[in-house]
Amino acid sequence: MARVILFIVLFLLFYTILRYLIKNMRGRAKKLSREPDSEELVQDPCCQTYIPIRSALKKRIRGKWFYFCSQECLRKFLQRES
Repeated sequence: MARVILFIVLFLLFYTILRYLIKNMRGRAKKLSREPDSEELVQDPCCQTYIPIRSALKKRIRGKWFYFCSQECLRKFLQRES
């Protein structure tokens, strides 16, 4: 009878440890495969296209930040503002 109880206790201990390890591995896999956070989009005031803020050209004009998709749009905007 003591062997059966010992076997059950060891089985439950093994089962608990195994569940804990599997749970941690799933959590790590989710962190590794997580999609990158969405990036903020800004609108080019010249051609009206939306571009990611990281790749946009920034220019401060009269105290306000403007974002442009290319040097050409920046140049056109500056010509219109003059």
